[in-house]
Amino acid sequence: MTIREQTEAIEEKILSPYAALSKNSLGRDREDDPCPLRTCYQQDRDRILHSKAFRRLKDKTQVFLAPQGAHYRTRLTHTLEVQQIARTVARALRLNEDLTEAIALGHDLGHTPFGHAGERVLNELCPEGFNHYDQGIRVVERLEKDGRGLNLTKEVRDGILQHRVDGKPMTLEGKVVQLCDKIAYINHDIDDAMRAGLLTEEMLPREFTAVLGHSVRERLDTMVHGIIDYSIDKPQVEMAPRIKDAVTGLRSFMFNHVYLHSIAKSEEGKAQDLLRTLYGYYIVHDQELPHEYVEAVWIYNESWSRAVCDYIAGMTDAYAIEKYKELFLPRPWTMT
Repeated sequence: MTIREQTEAIEEKILSPYAALSKNSLGRDREDDPCPLRTCYQQDRDRILHSKAFRRLKDKTQVFLAPQGAHYRTRLTHTLEVQQIARTVARALRLNEDLTEAIALGHDLGHTPFGHAGERVLNELCPEGFNHYDQGIRVVERLEKDGRGLNLTKEVRDGILQHRVDGKPMTLEGKVVQLCDKIAYINHDIDDAMRAGLLTEEMLPREFTAVLGHSVRERLDTMVHGIIDYSIDKPQVEMAPRIKDAVTGLRSFMFNHVYLHSIAKSEEGKAQDLLRTLYGYYIVHDQELPHEYVEAVWIYNESWSRAVCDYIAGMTDAYAIEKYKELFLPRPWTMT
């Protein structure tokens, strides 16, 4: 018996009857030889972790565009916080931690430079539309590995696609990531907003903090327990209604006071204009697109606009700015 088979046997013994067992996975689009050491979900986690798209997350905006300071969250640190919270919940509910971790690590691979501001402008520009969860599937199915994709299991791909607020994940592990994504960003965005001087604890509505707690630590603890205590030994994963209502209210407060109407968003217009300009340039100069994006056009019979969106969406904030400088700003020169 291989180590993988031993792990699968252990899963069957100790996990909840509602967990997604590795041995029962719906599999991959292309057959792979089973790894003797790792389950299919462990392989998926590793494939995501070693992907180029994952590494680029470290230089993509979470909420605060171009902040001065090393302690503000990026898309990568957000992803790692989601992973940690989701694993805690999955372990307590005896769900499959490896599947949960793989979905959490991959859930934001499709995000653009400059956060949701970049996502909105690409949706405006691309005739086929654009959103980060569909783009995440494009990344893992078509764009990584020079067009071959990562060949992930159906359960992991479903979790990436369905992590949005209105998504309906096929596994409880996917549902855990969906809930923990919200837990992570609400709490770390409050923390970052306080660090930036945009919020104080006293500014948060008391009707919500009375339920959730009066510090980031207390609120995280309440939200995590709100899932675990309400969902343990049940065939669904949900947050206790009273806590869920308070979380929804706090999320709305953050949209109104930080995400949409604060100085943290003051540079978004410039970032969006930058992306519009890059899009216009590459639509005309499609021969300058990297080969993996061009191949997707030919292999899948797709439009050039989609290839341009794929290229721009994959850029980090800094790379997009450098490309703009390279293409549109004059460079100093000296006589030789």
